[in-house]
Amino acid sequence: MISRSEQHFIRINLITIIVTLMVILAGGIVRSTGSGMGCPDWPKCFDRYIPPTDVSQLPADYKEKYVAGRLKKNEKFAKYLESMGKVALADSIRHDRSITVPEEFNATKTWVEYINRLTGVLAGIFLFLTLVYSFTYRKIAKRIIVLSALNILVVGYQAWLGSIVVSTNLAQWVVTVHMLLALVILAISIYTYNYAKQLNKTPSVIMYRILWLKGFLLFTVMLSILQIILGTEVRESVDVVAKSLSNGLRDTWISRLDSIFTYHRDLAILVVIANAIVYKMVIDRFSGKAAPLLTARFILVTLLIQLLSGFALAYFAFPPAAQALHILFSTLLFSLQFYLYLLVYRTSTYKQ
Repeated sequence: MISRSEQHFIRINLITIIVTLMVILAGGIVRSTGSGMGCPDWPKCFDRYIPPTDVSQLPADYKEKYVAGRLKKNEKFAKYLESMGKVALADSIRHDRSITVPEEFNATKTWVEYINRLTGVLAGIFLFLTLVYSFTYRKIAKRIIVLSALNILVVGYQAWLGSIVVSTNLAQWVVTVHMLLALVILAISIYTYNYAKQLNKTPSVIMYRILWLKGFLLFTVMLSILQIILGTEVRESVDVVAKSLSNGLRDTWISRLDSIFTYHRDLAILVVIANAIVYKMVIDRFSGKAAPLLTARFILVTLLIQLLSGFALAYFAFPPAAQALHILFSTLLFSLQFYLYLLVYRTSTYKQ
């Protein structure tokens, strides 16, 4: 029997997962509209809590001011990297001339980025509430408290890294790490949600062997993470091409990419095959309204939308809406696969 306080935790945890996905969608919109530098400072936007809507509201000498601020922050970041032995990386940041080029003010891009930040704040609030409600399990499942606290630390690091994303003028590798940390936050939230839901339930027992499904599911999760990394690198390469063409000739962007796009496209074929095998294995082992079977069906729908958005990006001049959908559904695919793995992990084979 799940107590009322436990139900509150499960509900808050689920909302946290949904809001985190909203943050990723907002980030995808920022990327697809080129609004990443809409706010040149962090956490404020043009030194205001409510962003400007007109150039007349900007601080005096704002371009020089924010470039100087970015250079100062990047010097601290470079010293941090040097302390970790990343000397070459630190030097590349110090000598990156693109950081000294100020962005022109654009009210639309400023507000797109600002809404993205507000969504991030909302996710932070729900993650904190998740931690507060996790103390319901202080006597029966302390790992929920530990993981919820760990997620707060990861979010804090993610917020700091967000400031680095701005100060480095969207340095490519920083954006990739920023995305991977979002997956970590999601994975922890999904784990605590599933663990809390299954805590008072008896583990499932089926008549069929489950070990192969567990192993193959873990493989598909790792495959999706690799695909997301490659996809992020493809997006970074597209940014370079778009900048070189002054954001014109969109229908030629994909053809100008290097082999990273080919790897990403070819790996998508393996992702489809792997998920099809998982679905076949799940329907062979579960029936009716079993949670693993329902989750596997959601995975197929998500994968279909993911493929269609990827097809639109490759063959229809990189439409911005497809970019945001592609990022969202790639993350949703990872989330569902990980959740399915957790469900199957607690399932065992009946032994006479």
